[in-house]
Amino acid sequence: MLSREDNERITKTGPDDPAGRLLRQYWQPAGLTSEMPAERPVKAVRLMGEDLVLFKRGEGDWGLVSRYCAHRGVDLSYGRLEDGGLRCLYHGWLYGKDGRCLEQPAEPPHSRFFEKVRISSYPCVERNGIVFAYMGGGDPPPFPAYDCFEAPEEYTFAFKGLWECNWLQGVEGGIDPSHVSFLHRFLDEDPRDVYGAQFAETVAGTDKTTAEIVGEMYRPDIEVEQAEHGLRVFAVRELDAQTRHLRVTNLLFPNAFVVPFGGDRVFCQWHVPIDDEHHYWYMIFYDFKDQTDKETLLQQRLENVTLPDYRPTRNRDNNWGFDATEQNELTYTGMGLDINVHDQWAVESMGPIQDRTVERLGVSDRAVTSNRRLLLKAIKAMEAGQPTPAHPLDETAAKELRGPLAIDTVVPAEDWQEKWRDNEAERRESSPWAAGQEVH
Repeated sequence: MLSREDNERITKTGPDDPAGRLLRQYWQPAGLTSEMPAERPVKAVRLMGEDLVLFKRGEGDWGLVSRYCAHRGVDLSYGRLEDGGLRCLYHGWLYGKDGRCLEQPAEPPHSRFFEKVRISSYPCVERNGIVFAYMGGGDPPPFPAYDCFEAPEEYTFAFKGLWECNWLQGVEGGIDPSHVSFLHRFLDEDPRDVYGAQFAETVAGTDKTTAEIVGEMYRPDIEVEQAEHGLRVFAVRELDAQTRHLRVTNLLFPNAFVVPFGGDRVFCQWHVPIDDEHHYWYMIFYDFKDQTDKETLLQQRLENVTLPDYRPTRNRDNNWGFDATEQNELTYTGMGLDINVHDQWAVESMGPIQDRTVERLGVSDRAVTSNRRLLLKAIKAMEAGQPTPAHPLDETAAKELRGPLAIDTVVPAEDWQEKWRDNEAERRESSPWAAGQEVH
């Protein structure tokens, strides 16, 4: 459990809150390129309690500025895209992507008043379907050489979803490897055609699916180690005396995780605060072997959300679709076959901000407790002006942040710590885009 003070330190994300200041030191997803209207790529967004407008100036060129005009406070999300910036509808003030006022048409021709006006702005970079923003002070850090950024665009797919709870609940769900044995069980239905498809695939080297392995072996040995990107988490399940099933996941500090998605697929998922009680998860899915069918994947996901907010159709208002008969006869949860809904229910049902002062954690929660210690340590370092984890200060350091390695595999019992890396190296060598990458 945490003290109330520490719980607030790692959950609240306003500009003056410790966790908010920490998250702002890292690139954060601000929007999907696919959600921006082609005819007018302008959209109001809210990030960590700040109301902003995301707009596209040209190919790969984005601006993110305050939502409200410095003149009379009207909403710039309705502004006109003109002359490489946003022009306010009220009096025609024009803002560039750096937030500087460029024109004030109603002022005298000789006036230089516009030079004194500037609204909040944040630099943006587009990566594989997501526009990332840097909301911290000083120059933004370079992008790490993570797989989700290095994979060619045609091998990736990006999406997002709204969860109505604090961001940290989403992160902690993703780095908790023991919950898959229960929350994502399937009783009699094959989930191959839905978001649980990876759990229906037979694990190489066995005659069992992932769902069967994690369901039968519900007490994995969990080990956690420090890594340059944050944490690496191992869930080890005994298949027999000679072999183990190993699932390697990662915390991508401070608010993302990287998870194997079955076979040659992996995804990286960020949990980005809208405010302290709502957040978006953003995902970049990448395939080491096959190009992605983006249109099919997009339509599958859009069937389960409402636009423009990307709120799941199964949500708190309808009890996440819970059905007692289904729970008794078909699925473990009674909430359908989409495992994303299962995760959503788990973290939303805790309440808007989980009260960590009353929880009771055990050995199986090692990753969660390790992450909290890392967060508190990083906040303390930030407040002392010291470096924080996974925050590259230059291009050389950024290139050293690779992977991170995430795999679902079968390994020998006696040397699984080394063998899983061999399996990962073999997967990359057979990849059209990852061949030759060093595994570390």
